[in-house]
Amino acid sequence: MALNSGSPPGVGPYYENHGYQPESLYPPQPATAPRAYPVYPAPYYPPAVPQYTPRVLTHTSTPAIHTQPKSPLGTGCTAKTKKVLCITVALGTILAGAAVAAVLLWKFMEDKCSVSGIECGSSGTCISPSQWCDGVLHCPSGEDENRCVRLYGPNFILQVYSSQRKSWHPVCLDNWSDSYGRAACQDMGYRNSFYSSQGIADDSGATSFMKLNISAGHMDLYKKLYHSDVCSSKTVVSLRCIECGVSAKVTRQSRIVGGTSASLGDWPWQVSLHVQGTHVCGGSIISPEWIVTAAHCVEEPLNNPRYWTAFAGILRQSFMFYGHGHRVGKVISHPNYDSKTKNNDIALMKLQTPLTFNDRVKPVCLPNPGMMLEPEQSCWISGWGATLEKGKTSDELNAVMVPLIEPWRCNSKYVYNNLVTPAMICAGFLRGGVDSCQGDSGGPLVTLKSRIWWLIGDTSWGSGCAKANRPGVYGNVTVFTDWIYRQMRANS
Repeated sequence: MALNSGSPPGVGPYYENHGYQPESLYPPQPATAPRAYPVYPAPYYPPAVPQYTPRVLTHTSTPAIHTQPKSPLGTGCTAKTKKVLCITVALGTILAGAAVAAVLLWKFMEDKCSVSGIECGSSGTCISPSQWCDGVLHCPSGEDENRCVRLYGPNFILQVYSSQRKSWHPVCLDNWSDSYGRAACQDMGYRNSFYSSQGIADDSGATSFMKLNISAGHMDLYKKLYHSDVCSSKTVVSLRCIECGVSAKVTRQSRIVGGTSASLGDWPWQVSLHVQGTHVCGGSIISPEWIVTAAHCVEEPLNNPRYWTAFAGILRQSFMFYGHGHRVGKVISHPNYDSKTKNNDIALMKLQTPLTFNDRVKPVCLPNPGMMLEPEQSCWISGWGATLEKGKTSDELNAVMVPLIEPWRCNSKYVYNNLVTPAMICAGFLRGGVDSCQGDSGGPLVTLKSRIWWLIGDTSWGSGCAKANRPGVYGNVTVFTDWIYRQMRANS
């Protein structure tokens, strides 16, 4: 997170872009990747966390020599009258050290799951996310293989992973009911959310299905499922856990840099994330409790949830002083986020109290695997960021259309010279003039497909604002959908 330490005092939120990439048309591969858009003005920066010096002496350290007064009973543990006492003290010290080490080890094990893995039920065992649904039982009770469910494609086809066949299969509508749909949604992390389940024609090209065995009794949903090459109803389950991606937006050219102000209901999933009364980053609502933003927005010390307040359904920053904000209860940054390259630049915030959905506050849909996007798919960005480079944040919510840019083009030596990873996505115009800017970080990049708005990216970084051959770069949310669901499920 690059901070503008030179902001003029008393000016308020002022975001300055010092550039993130050499501006030569043939830049050498830089040692470090471009910095993300600065997200927080120095005058308002929260107090730093206490810093502690290492207790272990380094090779350059010289220990201080403290002289002790001589004991009248002799020195050290040589006197017979002190040997028992010294031994007792030594044993006590060893036991105390062991106890401290045990506590620290326990604390490390407790935190390990939240940072780099997923806990297997209540056993305390942590495994890597890549080991879930891989067909191998890693958890003591096999929890990593009995909750393997996803939604596929723009039609939300419910698919269940088969550890035997090591592949995903759609669920046949035969004997299906909404109660099973609610159970599947809960397993995906939608704790109290269910919208609809219905039958549609399968467009995934599947040749076998998962079917319900209703005679299996009151068993777990997944234990009722079995393989079948026949689906009598010839339809599969389309499952919507939440009514998402609905907007009042009409098809008009809607200002980030080069756009125009938004209207109420246009982007109902857009939130403004504040620290100490100041807009810092944007975010996107994906459920009543969960917000998607950028990991560079929540680098230390801003990874502490108590700093953050989310405002939804309000277009003007000046109105947020009087509006009702939602406190953040948990901040989860992607464990593989790289602050230098901005790879895996995505984070989640869980609100302390759920949002109430209405015409102005609604969730956006997470992209499902199997969604096909055009090479130059039309997308929209929105936010309260600066409307020109080195400008102040906007009071109004602004939005503009930007097309996707193919990775090979964005990674060319004329543009970002191989700095764009598969976990990133480029969007904008190579001619410049339209772009996200400082203050837009973490906000949504969305696209309209099958009459539904999908969250394709979160605003991450760029070189300047709206410059030619320097388009905006966004976290590729399509890569992170599974990670998001796992976090929702583990922290529900």
